[in-house]
This record gives sequence, C-alpha cells and structure tokens, in this order.
Amino acid sequence: MEWMLMPFRRYADFSGRSRRMEFWMFFLLNMIVYAVLWSIMFSTSAAVSTLAANDVVNPLAAFSLFSGGIGIVIAIWWLFTLIPSLAVAVRRFHDRDMRGWWLLGVIVAMMIPLVNFLVYIAFLVIMFLDGTPGPNRFGEDPKGRGTADVFS
Repeated sequence: MEWMLMPFRRYADFSGRSRRMEFWMFFLLNMIVYAVLWSIMFSTSAAVSTLAANDVVNPLAAFSLFSGGIGIVIAIWWLFTLIPSLAVAVRRFHDRDMRGWWLLGVIVAMMIPLVNFLVYIAFLVIMFLDGTPGPNRFGEDPKGRGTADVFS
C-alpha cells in the first residue's frame, strides 16, 4: 500500500527517480479505483436508461453518462491523479536516464492515428525496463545499487 500512495506524497515532484514498483503500483491503484467506479456506474439502472435514451445517430451522446453522480466522481479522480501520474512517469523516464520531456513526445504521438498503438507499446516497454544502476544525472539510484552502503 505504501508504494501505491507514494506518488501522492511526491505530488508534483518532477525531479529525481522512481522505481518500477512505484509506477506500477500507482497504475494498479488507479485501475482498481476506475474499475470500482465504472462498475458502480454501470450497475445502476440510471446508466443503462441514459444509454438507452441517447440518440443512436449521435456518437457523442454516450458522454451524457458523465453528467451525473458517479461520472463526476470519475472526473474528479482523474483530475486528482493527473499531476501525480505525470510526475511518476517523468521520474520513471529519469530512472532510465532519459529526459522527462520524452513524456510530452509520447503524449503528442499518442494523438496520431495508427501510430498511437506503437507509441503506447513503446511507452509500456520503457516503463517495464529496469532503471540505470547507480547514480545518473537525475539522482541516486532508488534501489541503492552502486553505493557502498548496500554491502555494509
């Protein structure tokens, strides 16, 4: 649980490095919260009746689900976790000895049709890779590798 909440403690800290565990546990926390909120939203009859009452021709009519109750809670959770999500991703790039600006490139590239899937896969691969051992230009190794006090 500590790893899940660590990005909230380092809310807008875009400097330093983060371990894979911090990134993926925060990702897991977000997925659990979204799964619970979405299941609550779709388990209520209000969501089903809203979808049934929507205009079939208008593809944006499904967004009316977010105009009430739990949809607002989902939007608030997304806003609450936006900055910590960006910060932990930037720190993960730092752990790989890459500049945090790569995240902006990933976000922009994900807006390009057909390329976005490949960029998303590349982003996931980078997030799965281990950080550079020892200190790099962004700080000390969060795992403590490459320092003498590990062996003492």
